[in-house]
Parts: sequence; structure tokens; C-alpha cells
Amino acid sequence: MTTVVKTSVESMLRGLPIKAQNRIHKTLDSVGLMLSVQNPKVAASMAPSAVRGLILGRGRHGDHVDMPAHHSAHFRLNYQSDFSEMYDLYRRAVSKQWDGEGDLPWELDVTPDNPATQILPRSFVPFDEIEGFGIRLTALEERQLTWDIAAWLLSQFMHGEQGSLFASAQVTECVHWTDAKLYGATQVMDEGRHLEVFLRYLDTKLEKIYTVNDNLFVLIDELMTDGRWDFKFLGMQIMIEGLALGAFTTIYQQTREPLLKELLKMVIQDEARHVHYGVLALRDHITQNISEKERREREDWVYEVALLMRNRFLMHEVYEEWFSHKVPLKVWDEQMMDSPSMVKFRNIMFERLIPNLEYIGLMSDRIKGHYEKSGLTRYLGGRNATQLTEDDLTADTGYEHDELPSELAEVAAGSPS
Repeated sequence: MTTVVKTSVESMLRGLPIKAQNRIHKTLDSVGLMLSVQNPKVAASMAPSAVRGLILGRGRHGDHVDMPAHHSAHFRLNYQSDFSEMYDLYRRAVSKQWDGEGDLPWELDVTPDNPATQILPRSFVPFDEIEGFGIRLTALEERQLTWDIAAWLLSQFMHGEQGSLFASAQVTECVHWTDAKLYGATQVMDEGRHLEVFLRYLDTKLEKIYTVNDNLFVLIDELMTDGRWDFKFLGMQIMIEGLALGAFTTIYQQTREPLLKELLKMVIQDEARHVHYGVLALRDHITQNISEKERREREDWVYEVALLMRNRFLMHEVYEEWFSHKVPLKVWDEQMMDSPSMVKFRNIMFERLIPNLEYIGLMSDRIKGHYEKSGLTRYLGGRNATQLTEDDLTADTGYEHDELPSELAEVAAGSPS
């Protein structure tokens, strides 16, 4: 969209009621999303899912969505063990299975009113940007908004886990190595357990579940319907699982809520193996088994998806509930993109992703220049999934929580008022 046209549209929008502005902005934003994918092949492959998710809103209506699968199952007739690293990962996964019912302290109360067990620190929520809209929230409203943002994040985690459950079942069918099929079966179990615990936490503790974000739906829909096994690995094991690992780690380090902290610790340990699985399966395949043309195609696809995932999760569902009658959606999007807490959140996710792309051979000099323009090359050279253990990701980083005001600190410490 040219500057002149953009200015004209913005001028037109300012004269309309907020509800009308939002409808127009959503339409233009959806079109802009599809146009922002610069590679024509990537754009063509994503178009059907983008229409289903962004235009038709399939993830927000009804109680289910049918996603037709087109992959081929690879049935092994030779059962020899042929991938020792994968077998070791399988044995590790078997030894670390846990029970979502019995191994988590579900008896703990979860409340937004206890400063000693804050589900998220105040600094995580973009209150400065909200105040910039001219909106003043009471202390009670701030606690409730923080609670709702936590519910939104965990809801998206839960939706992603359902997508991961389906994808892990599909790639277990598709993958060629016997040892990888054995490991894949453990991941299917892991993802079912993750779906169980996130759903239970949202349903019984937060008592609130948000619908799947349209942009996350687009990616899940594309991966479920794509027939190429290595694209399923790239999309789910490297992209979604890798970014989720960064997101889980961020919340784990910042929450004071003991049940959520323990839940995330267990999930993170599983997710670390899932990403490790992806890089093991893709490393030799990408560097040795496909043509340069095919490698470039996968490199371009990953880059476009990385940008979409970085730029698109702007908490629209929270906005619609809290602020849609007060602030235009376009203004909300601009502020959320630049919010320090959201920028930090997105950056931490890419700290996990970029080293894995480099390790599996999808970071050529050609594509590296694009990542550099997007500010993502700072993570090159970091530790990839084969160099990180489950314990590394749940180690205490020394993160400093928000300092409690003195009167709340006394409550948290159990001191008399």
C-alpha cells in the first residue's frame, strides 16, 4: 500500500465509529498479511489456510474444524535400529514420562488476589501503552486484566498442543527411521498430556478459555493439510515447538504461581526433547537428501513463517473483550507491536529458534541477509537443541520479579498489617 493511499485510508477511518474502523482494519490487515509474504510459492501454499483462518474465521466458529490430511504413511518392513541418536532420545523420553493427574499439585488454590503467587508480574502486561490510550484501570481491573492475559497465553498454548498432538501422530506415520517412529510415539503421548494439563488449568483454575488466535490457526491448518513430512517437521517441531519452548520458558521464569510453575517445568522438559527430535530428523535430510532448489524452498518458507509468527500475535481476543469500544484496533496493534514487554517476549522465543535453523542447514548467506534486516541474526551461534538439556531450560536464571510495594510485601511475607 503506497504512502498516499495509506494516509487516505487512515484519514477515512478516523471519521468512522470504532466498530466500523475495526471491521475495515481487520479486512485490510488480512489482505496485508497475505501480501506481506514475498515469496510467491510460499504465498500460494499458505493461501488456502489463510482464507480459512483469516477470512472465514474457521477457528472461531462451531465446535470443531475438519482438516483433511494428504500425507503418506511410511510402513517399515525392515525393523533394524538405524539411528542411534534417535534411539537414545527415545530411551530418555520413556524414562521421563509423567502423570498430569498425579504429579502436579492440583490441590493448590489459584487466585489473582495473592501478591505472593502472582500468575504474571505487572511488568509483563503493557500497562504503559494502555494508559497512553487514556484508559485508567483500578487495582482490581489491573489484576483481572493480568489474569485474562495469562488465560489468553495459556489458551494459545493449549490450542498449539492440540495441533502438536495431531502433527506428532502424522509425522510418526511419515518418518522413515524405525527409531524415529519409536520416539514419535512418546511425543504423541507427551502432547496428549500437555493438552490435558493446560485444559485442566484453564478450566478449573483460571475458569476461562479463549478461542484459537486466527494466525495460529492458519499455521496449524497448513501443517495438518500439507503432505510433505519434512514440512510438518519444520513447521511443528522446529517452528511451533521451538517458539513455544521460548514462550514457556519466559512464563516459567516469571510466574510466582506454584502450580503453573511446576506444570510448565514438566512441559518444558518434554518440549526440549521434541525440538531435539526435529533437528535430528531434519539435519541430514536437509543437508544431504534434498536438492539445492528444495533446500531453498524450505529456507524461504521458514523465514516467511518466522516473520508471521513474530508479528501477528497481538492479543486481539483480549482487546475485543476489554478495549474494543474505547480504542481502534489499528492503534492497539501499533502499540502492542512496540510494547517493551511484548518485544522482549518475542525476542526470547527467537533465541530458541534461530540456532536450530542454523544447525539444520536453513541459514545460508542468501537468507541470512533477510534475517539480518529483521533483527534476528543476533541469535546466530547460540546453543541449538542438541546442546541444551531439559535441566538447562528450567534452571534458575536469576530473573528478578517486580518488587512488591511495601504493604503488599508484608502480605506476601505473612506479616501483620
